[in-house]
Amino acid sequence: MKIRAAVLNAIGAKAPYATSKPLAIEELELAAPGPGEVLVRIGAAGLCHSDLSVINGDRPRPMPMALGHEAAGVVEQLGDGVTDLERGDHVVLVFVPSCGHCGPCAEGRPALCEPGAAANGAGTLLSGGRRLTRNGETINHHLGCSVFADYATVSRRSVVKIDRELPLHEAALFGCAVLTGVGAVVNTAQVRAGASVAVIGLGGVGLASLLGARAAGARHIVAIDLSDAKLDLAKSLGATHTFNAGNADTQEQVRELTKGGVEYAFELAGSVRALELAYKITRRGGTTVTAGLPPPTATFALPAVNLVAEERTLKGSYIGTCVPSRDIPRYIELYRQGRLPVDRLMSGRLKLDDINLGFDRLHEGKAVRQVVVF
Repeated sequence: MKIRAAVLNAIGAKAPYATSKPLAIEELELAAPGPGEVLVRIGAAGLCHSDLSVINGDRPRPMPMALGHEAAGVVEQLGDGVTDLERGDHVVLVFVPSCGHCGPCAEGRPALCEPGAAANGAGTLLSGGRRLTRNGETINHHLGCSVFADYATVSRRSVVKIDRELPLHEAALFGCAVLTGVGAVVNTAQVRAGASVAVIGLGGVGLASLLGARAAGARHIVAIDLSDAKLDLAKSLGATHTFNAGNADTQEQVRELTKGGVEYAFELAGSVRALELAYKITRRGGTTVTAGLPPPTATFALPAVNLVAEERTLKGSYIGTCVPSRDIPRYIELYRQGRLPVDRLMSGRLKLDDINLGFDRLHEGKAVRQVVVF
């Protein structure tokens, strides 16, 4: 079938993207789902910094590629062997398909699925196949999803069924921002009620972490960013204290406020400087969690003796250490109860034709989560 999709033909474009137009809206041919795959009509797709990092070259991927990895939609067709979904089911897409039988999957850690990671790096679906072409030329998939398009063929392992009553433009955020941000707090760090927390980097994922910390019952929720507007939003979402990272004394102020540092610090900016700050404001015996994705060449140095003498923990978190089939329904239920006001993270809706302008806003820090609505 013919579809319209946002295609990235080369990495390394320079802003403003509304001028350089790295994403071309093109007509592609989408193949029907193969065994173990489904065809999804995309309802809405979120713009994420992970997409931007492919556009600017920080996260190299095979080109050309149909971009987009955070979305929700409706099942339109089932491939052979898919018996647990029906046409018309609403689903959230997940950007790491889990095979279910590799070592990490067997340990209950599907976010670290080895075949899923290999497929994502190669630009294929979990099966190793590609379902997109342009005049006979093969187009790569982005993280098994490629959802900046009106339709997507994906692995059954890349979708989680949800309640049809949830609007798709709201459901889309649960596939990346909410899974990653909330999951980093409740799964990776396992923050307990009464703990002190700091969140550095207030994009969609960072603010979702803030919401997760509030839902977990943290007593101190310290929000840190370079944008005063985002700090104001964080305050309205439950941050108890806010600090601008551009101030030279932020580290000392946070440590003084929390009497030696926070028990849990979360770095969600994808910046080594942000990670350094997160580590420095973590107290003795505390845990620093990073879920940002800096360029592969970025390195982080720390005094090794501190890990021992202060019993410090430094942890990575990918997709919030989640089990998508378990966590997405849970987080949606918390949203419906008013305990995870995810809808307040949305800063605008876009048409697919305006996607380059949307990435300008994201690059400039003027947006939290924009959603392309189909």
